Amino acid sequence: MRDVEQILTRSPVIPVIVIEDIADAVPLARALYQGGLQVLEVTLRTEQGLAAITEMRSALPDAIIGAGTVISGDDVVRSKAAGAEFLVSPGCTPALFDSAMAEQMPFLPGVNSPSEAMALLEKGQRHLKFFPAEAAGGVAMLKSIGGPLPQLRFCPTGGINLSNAKSYMALSNVACVGGSWMLDAKAIASKDWGLIEKLASEAAALKS
Repeated sequence: MRDVEQILTRSPVIPVIVIEDIADAVPLARALYQGGLQVLEVTLRTEQGLAAITEMRSALPDAIIGAGTVISGDDVVRSKAAGAEFLVSPGCTPALFDSAMAEQMPFLPGVNSPSEAMALLEKGQRHLKFFPAEAAGGVAMLKSIGGPLPQLRFCPTGGINLSNAKSYMALSNVACVGGSWMLDAKAIASKDWGLIEKLASEAAALKS
């Protein structure tokens, strides 16, 4: 099992994927992966999420497929059963944290304040999702948190796009960013996987 550090440093950007049509799952994942994004987060915001994780894992064994919008212990168990390799949550509760640890799943819990970050640091959690990034203070907030809490590393998500991603990635406490700008809705609707791959390659190039 990979640890969170290995997952977050695999790709500069983690696409946050919402699957509306299960038929899109594999071709979408393949386009993102071929574009250079090797870590994919499939949210549980739709009923297709869990099935999409299973199909993506089968079709792309070299990709790292995780479950996002995990908000309950039941989500943890079902995500693991579907084949998710890591979990991402918008926030964190003690019960959710305990469930993720009980299932021995790499976990990226969401925070947007120093107190929330410190509470998870007390539990040994050094990797956190900063959400909603732009609304919660963006680059300036993360830079400020990095002063007293330099041992933490973040994946900011929420309002991140191609134009501001590099500002986040320039921070020493940012491991990668999460976003959905490469998941163009019109391209997905028209099955234009070539465009998705192109957008993914632009995102992957942010690392260089």
